[in-house]
Amino acid sequence: MVEVFSGRTLLNKDGEFVDPEEALRNKVVGIYFSAGWCPPCRDFTPILCDFYAELVEERDPPAQFEIVFVSSDKSTDDMIEYYHDMHGDWLALPWTDDYKTELKHRYKITAVPKLVIVKENGDVITDKGRKQIRDRGLACFRSWLDAAEIFQNFKG
Repeated sequence: MVEVFSGRTLLNKDGEFVDPEEALRNKVVGIYFSAGWCPPCRDFTPILCDFYAELVEERDPPAQFEIVFVSSDKSTDDMIEYYHDMHGDWLALPWTDDYKTELKHRYKITAVPKLVIVKENGDVITDKGRKQIRDRGLACFRSWLDAAEIFQNFKG
């Protein structure tokens, strides 16, 4: 059902490969287009870390939310450094995967940072995830979850 990353391999922060079908099933997915060379990205990433930590790491059960980082860095080394130094404990598309170009086209990414919130099938819930998090904080997750049409176990 997780069509947007179907057939791809994602990475976790430990450098281990992760099956997107398993990792993203029954979740709202935030596709985070970002780069370490970009000052607005470096400004927003810590805010996104706090948002993710409060929803996923500090809740029991964790909220049905996952982020996939899609890098616009200039090299694998640059991506890995930015991912490890600044990002939360979420997933990433390997820098070498050309699928990032298709994703940027599909979601009309013309600048970074951009946080596109999608359903399991890749349909857009909002392409203004960054603004919504800045403006509404955790409250925006409930509206994303309602729009995602997935089985919910979220209390909050």
